[in-house]
Amino acid sequence: MTEAPTGKRLFLGLLVLTGSLLGGGGLVLWILSRGSEGIHTWFPAVVAALLTGLSGAVLAGIAILVFAILFERDLPGTRRLRGVLIRGLLPPMVAVARLLGIPKDRVERSFVAVNNQLVLRSGAVAPASRVLILLPHCLQVDTCDVRITGDIENCRGCGRCPIAGLLELGRRYGVHLSVATGGTLARRIIVEQRPRLIVAVACERDLTSGIQDAHPLPVFGVLNERPHGPCRNTIVDLERVAEALELLVTRGKRLPEERGAAAGERF
Repeated sequence: MTEAPTGKRLFLGLLVLTGSLLGGGGLVLWILSRGSEGIHTWFPAVVAALLTGLSGAVLAGIAILVFAILFERDLPGTRRLRGVLIRGLLPPMVAVARLLGIPKDRVERSFVAVNNQLVLRSGAVAPASRVLILLPHCLQVDTCDVRITGDIENCRGCGRCPIAGLLELGRRYGVHLSVATGGTLARRIIVEQRPRLIVAVACERDLTSGIQDAHPLPVFGVLNERPHGPCRNTIVDLERVAEALELLVTRGKRLPEERGAAAGERF
């Protein structure tokens, strides 16, 4: 499963530009701090050391992420840097994109694509019983009078929306499916079901916030399609969901952190 290269290029460009601005900002602060020599002779040296170390760490982390994204190869620390990317670098990247006139949804779409690549490259897999497919309620056709947010199995399978097809996929792979009406319910579902891996279907904004909220839990995002506008009668490519399940659902294997924990228990 590959993502559009243009999305990857956009993300890489913003990542490098944001890192350069952060590094340049550190240099400016260091220059300004030199004016404090008359107050504390040690202050500029301390500030310079801190800013140099911080800028070096940021630039090294960005270099590792760029390498991992560009060449689809993991380097030591890539999985941990995914958290830095999700929590720390995405907000300033969105701000930089806004200054350049790049729509936020384009940045979010590119972020989801890169996140998916990093999840796949990390080797994150889980047994079917520990995989959750998390769906937005807008996939259900708005004229349906059946409530599926509490129990998706209530779906009657009329075929007017993608829910019946997603249920069939869930049964085929043996994974859990849940429908959430918002972020609060989605978080509660995750807490109750305690999955090891999530395949989430949503729009760019909800996928981005969901990936951030669920971290460090791996979330593979599948964008929905909105032929009738946002939050109404949306659809999803069932083949993409099936491809994600083929890559992420396994039997007899565990997530990398589980393997590490098991190895640690032997000592």
